[in-house]
Amino acid sequence: MKTKHYDLSRRSLLKFAGATAVATTVFGSASATAAPPAAAKLFYTDVGTGKNLMLLHGWTCDSNDWIGQLPVFERKYRVVAPDLRGHGRSEVMPSGTYTPADYVADIEVLISTKYPGQTFIIVGHSMGGQIAARLAAKRPDLVSAAVSVDGSLGFGSDAAQLFRKTTDDLNTGDPAIVVPALFQLVYDPATDPAFKRWHARRVQGMPTHVVRESFGPLFFGDDQVGVGEASAEFCKRLTVPFYHLCRDAAQADRMRPWFSHAKSKVEVWSNAGHWIMQDRRDDVNAAITAWIDAL
Repeated sequence: MKTKHYDLSRRSLLKFAGATAVATTVFGSASATAAPPAAAKLFYTDVGTGKNLMLLHGWTCDSNDWIGQLPVFERKYRVVAPDLRGHGRSEVMPSGTYTPADYVADIEVLISTKYPGQTFIIVGHSMGGQIAARLAAKRPDLVSAAVSVDGSLGFGSDAAQLFRKTTDDLNTGDPAIVVPALFQLVYDPATDPAFKRWHARRVQGMPTHVVRESFGPLFFGDDQVGVGEASAEFCKRLTVPFYHLCRDAAQADRMRPWFSHAKSKVEVWSNAGHWIMQDRRDDVNAAITAWIDAL
């Protein structure tokens, strides 16, 4: 097993693509001479052989969220499981660098520099699902398919109101209190209390600015793709196979027409909370591997 802190420094980026290519292509800079934003040093594991699979965790989480999937997936595929910037064992970047685009850029650089010429099926949970979708839209040459496990996409106005309140509460209150309170709303009655305690304690150990600044941009601002018509239009532009697992039937009905690829699908999962892959581990493992193997 490979366990690494990969150096995604500006120097390594320049060696990979040249200053102009990085500024204009990887980071979408308006100027070919503008310095690219710094990429974070990401902790990740790399285990197995077969199809390339990458697992992206959600907001306030880390790659250990996939512990119920790793033994199964690593026997079938090559699995790369990073901690996102500011999360887990990856580098904590300064305030102002936690937009979805920042997260996407880190994964884009990781694949381009460490796995040049290769493509990945990306499986993302929650925020990680939106990051996977954004990278698939931006770089379909790097992403062959994507799976969203209750990803931050396709939400309606009711959810938007809750997300707005959460964003405001995060900015004015203690994230160590605000986040667990939000999570209580998205658990299933059968969710293991040990998972709930794990999720809450993990937030308490995170830098406050990471927690506060990562949530709102998923759903608000000119670049948001998590709610309303902006989410619909974004999903309709995706060209890769996309498998979305969610818990709300109305959301699933709304989202099904958005994906054009013949192998895309949207499914409703009951008897599970937001961490579907933890509450229904074996079922999720079977569903995802079956979908991947049929691609």
